[in-house]
Amino acid sequence: MEKYGQYRDKGSGIAPFFPIAPPPSSPLLLPWQLFLAFIRIPILTFAWLVWLCAIRFLPAGSLLRKANQWCLLGIPGVWWIDLQVDNVRRGSLSQTPRGRLPYPGTIIASSYTSPLDVLYLAAIFDPIFTQSYRNSRLVRPITQETALANCFSITNPLELVGAAAAATAAGQKTLPLADLVKQNPTRIIVLFPESTTSNGRGILKLSPSLLSAAQDTKVFPVSLRYTPADVVTPIPGWFEALRFIWRLNSGQTHCIRVRIGKATTMARGLSLSASPSTTTTNSPSPSGISSSSPSQARSRATADRASVGRGSFESNFFDTLQASPAQKVAGDISDDEGNGAVTEAERRVLDAVAEDLARLGRVKRVDLGVEEKARFVEAWGKGGKVGKGRK
Repeated sequence: MEKYGQYRDKGSGIAPFFPIAPPPSSPLLLPWQLFLAFIRIPILTFAWLVWLCAIRFLPAGSLLRKANQWCLLGIPGVWWIDLQVDNVRRGSLSQTPRGRLPYPGTIIASSYTSPLDVLYLAAIFDPIFTQSYRNSRLVRPITQETALANCFSITNPLELVGAAAAATAAGQKTLPLADLVKQNPTRIIVLFPESTTSNGRGILKLSPSLLSAAQDTKVFPVSLRYTPADVVTPIPGWFEALRFIWRLNSGQTHCIRVRIGKATTMARGLSLSASPSTTTTNSPSPSGISSSSPSQARSRATADRASVGRGSFESNFFDTLQASPAQKVAGDISDDEGNGAVTEAERRVLDAVAEDLARLGRVKRVDLGVEEKARFVEAWGKGGKVGKGRK
């Protein structure tokens, strides 16, 4: 693995792109795993066909839509959900005020590690999913099927046939989050600000797409982690999709650890980051935005990354490598589409969201992103071919 050392975070040594090995198990369990997969996969396929042929056309939020999504989670053994909300005691979730949980007209900034992210968020919130790009403030609304395909950086087959292809071509339009929220006031919007999946051991650099939200729109950071952690998909491709299906269906049970952070708004974040009264303290502001100078913030971030070993979770990547030319966006956070460069105050807002995601997931931020992931996957593919040749 030393030849992939350049794809580790320099401060902490965290490698967010490596695939996660399944937990060790006895060969004697293989017949039981085959039995589970043999039983579950046909039932799961049937439930998915029911979704594709009928349920997905029902109105958003309907009981049948959510029931179908829970079937897609429950059939492969995702039975345990450990849900916790910031500043809400365990056991009192039913008494949680409305503003503590995502509701229509708000945005979820979610971690991005596995197709289970999409299924869980669909089962709970039935939201509108979006695709972010690493140097653009615009997002592209996508279907749940496309969101699942993006986890493996493959093209949604439904987008290649008939009327779906025409609808997809029309849906290639990108727009600011503020416009999307305004057009869909009764829906929750889900954003994956890392723009690509990882193995969950760290939070990647965020896309500036979050900055296109309206100043008063609430943004909820949501972290999802899994036990066992081998259901993450950091490597793209159809083969990895098949491997994910096997690991998901051959395991006894799976647990999802969900953490929902305190909501913030762009207006609050920008005002706090620009407030001169907060520039003399190193403690985090209520919204989680660092108020120190840029050099101090960078030094502290580097020290934080160096003080922590590997994270406790794993994740997935690659929704851009096989993207269509219309979807590919090159460059860093500097918008070539006339959306303006990211200011220092806006950068602190993005840092605050990233810190919230890292805190909720009990991991650290890493100075790696989509570009580094693309190079890693290319090197990983070449390494695999060399390995096969030696055999």
